[in-house]
Amino acid sequence: MTFSKFRQLIVALLLIGLAACDSEQASISAITASAPAAATSNTNGLRVSLVMKTLTNPFFIEMEKGARRAAQETGTRLEIKTATQETSIEQQIKIVEDTVKRGTDAIVIAPGDSVRLVPALKQAQQAGIHIVNIDNRLDTRAMAAQGMRPVPFISINNEAAAFTSAMELSRHLPAHSAVAIIEGIPSADNAKQRRLGAQRAFQQAGMQLVASESAYWKIDDAYHVTESLLKQHPNLRGIFCANDMMAIGARKYLTDSKRTHILVAGFDAIPDARQALARGELVATMDQQGNEQGYQGVKTALAMLAGKPVPAELLVDSVLLRGTRPGTAP
Repeated sequence: MTFSKFRQLIVALLLIGLAACDSEQASISAITASAPAAATSNTNGLRVSLVMKTLTNPFFIEMEKGARRAAQETGTRLEIKTATQETSIEQQIKIVEDTVKRGTDAIVIAPGDSVRLVPALKQAQQAGIHIVNIDNRLDTRAMAAQGMRPVPFISINNEAAAFTSAMELSRHLPAHSAVAIIEGIPSADNAKQRRLGAQRAFQQAGMQLVASESAYWKIDDAYHVTESLLKQHPNLRGIFCANDMMAIGARKYLTDSKRTHILVAGFDAIPDARQALARGELVATMDQQGNEQGYQGVKTALAMLAGKPVPAELLVDSVLLRGTRPGTAP
């Protein structure tokens, strides 16, 4: 199977259940319309808008399920808003701006960028809308510069989780092996923290970190980044990928180029990654419990609306998943 066909298959599987669309705006409408279940049981009169990066990554599908669960338990009207891709930052900004214009009681947001979403969220606060930040932390300096009040943050310890995944990868490599990191969006705080965690792990394990490059959370970008890494560093023995979509892309290139001895660890525990673990194609991934993050995001928003105190930060546990047959590089 060519990489192009492979990518088409992955995307087709991930988009099952979502309406086809011809534009980014059409995509927003289709995904918004897919959330009637929570809206029909609006018994408490409150509206909460969940704004995510995309639904093409199964991690965010799990986050949506958790948010729906909280909405159904409490009789809250839940609106799901999501951009087309994780890199569609301007589209996500427009979603927030449009949500402010239409009105809502609270916005629970997993921002694609830690800085660029801040001005739009400041407008939301000025309109009296409560904000809950999940998944990727907003930049506190950018918030202070905009005069934005602090908001509760719900996620995992990304640095520690990446350290755990990269250490598991290192455990299967010979001493002083050449390793690389494939990063997420450079301006996203969770991408930065995962890079730092992997760097710390490789340093502590005595690995030789030869490169760290961004593939912007994407399968196809990771495929080509991996190709480039191998041209520059043919002795590469291991790759830590900051999400599973990129790990799948990296693993695909290694399979296509018959370099399956190079080990890969990922992050997110999406279904395809779990299957790859079972087949021995990935060494490890981290389950960051997206379902629980979505659930706690909505519950925190409702607590704020009720005037109850909420923690400034709530860290959900992350869980290391190991491959059942991880190979050791020869």
